[in-house]
Amino acid sequence: MGRSANLPRGLVDRFRARDGVWPDDTGCRMLHVDMDAFYASVEIRERPELASVPVVVGGVSGRGVVCSANYLAREYGVRSAMPTAHARRLIPNAVYLPPQFDLYHEVSRGVMAIFRDITPLVEPLSLDEAFLDVGGALRRLGLTPGGVGELIRSRVLADHGVTCSVGVAPTKFLAKLASGMCKPDGMMVVPSASVLEFLHPLPVSALWGVGAKTAARLEELGLESVGQVASTPLPRLRRLIGVALAEHLHGLAAGVDDRAVVPTSREKSIGAEETFEVDHHDRALLRRELLRLSERSASTVRARGLRGRTVSIKVRFADFTTITRSRTLPVATDVTQEVYRTAAELLDTQVPPGAVRLIGVRIEGLDNADSAQQLIFDAPENGWREADQAADQARSRFGSLAVRPASLLRDSPERTGETAPKPE
Repeated sequence: MGRSANLPRGLVDRFRARDGVWPDDTGCRMLHVDMDAFYASVEIRERPELASVPVVVGGVSGRGVVCSANYLAREYGVRSAMPTAHARRLIPNAVYLPPQFDLYHEVSRGVMAIFRDITPLVEPLSLDEAFLDVGGALRRLGLTPGGVGELIRSRVLADHGVTCSVGVAPTKFLAKLASGMCKPDGMMVVPSASVLEFLHPLPVSALWGVGAKTAARLEELGLESVGQVASTPLPRLRRLIGVALAEHLHGLAAGVDDRAVVPTSREKSIGAEETFEVDHHDRALLRRELLRLSERSASTVRARGLRGRTVSIKVRFADFTTITRSRTLPVATDVTQEVYRTAAELLDTQVPPGAVRLIGVRIEGLDNADSAQQLIFDAPENGWREADQAADQARSRFGSLAVRPASLLRDSPERTGETAPKPE
């Protein structure tokens, strides 16, 4: 999934909503809402003069990667996760901006609040997309599912100045597929009675779980469209591609997807990482970066009302060898200094010397901050937690740089940009 924006539009374009008119949406309780080029759109909202030029958000140095690109930049072949250096070769005159994750989180919280104002059944997939089950909200809103989709699009634009695309369908798989195929700033409705008419003309790459290698394998077997997969007897398909994959794809090709929206899924970990522009041996510098990353990760954990039992670090060396090391704490924490102290000890005692290309910190084993905490002797004092809370309040009022550890005030090493804490 996630590649549906690249599928041939003409095959199913008749399902797209136009001028307030869309196909029959009876029984289409599943919505998938996906923000359009989210990071880039937020940057353009802040700087409207960029609306008519290609904009690329991501690491702005040689080792950076593209986080987001507006649709003008995508016309030149720029894509997310592409090395920034490659993007610059494709389109050297684009505007390249470093990411502002605090700003994106703020907009995301506002957008998710709109979703939850419509229905409590919201399943976020990341900062910029979510599934909604609107079946129970239709009578209260006096709308059909398509009407809810249009309501969401108009509210997101009015309240936050960015656009989104909405897929409306009977199942999650179809809704996500539809939202990608109506980008940007569109809505597509897959009627319950037309599921196979929508699905079967599409190439096999439309099926969730079919990557480039699997698609090539299926095409070698003469299965180029979803309809051909659906019409292949299941026993034969099992022999060709294996039991598990065959049953998964055969069900999707028939339009079967029984997954419900799960609004209570809990994040398993929160973290951040840095890729240096120049490889570093200096352990003092690496510890300073661990402090920066610990502060970012712990503040996110506190903002979400969580605490974590395990602290892990990730280190990638110059030869791209990557290791992770972790330690479980006796008491769950959200305190920056506790996270940093554990991360620094892991670096000092469990990471061999060598030139470091990337370093990261992650807090795992998350639970609600107000859940029962076991009391132990020698537990950390509360002073650091109060200091963190005061710093969080100051940053929320005056910006992310308002309060920082003194050791972070010196010049930081050049790097390609932080990686946003990513929800599960």
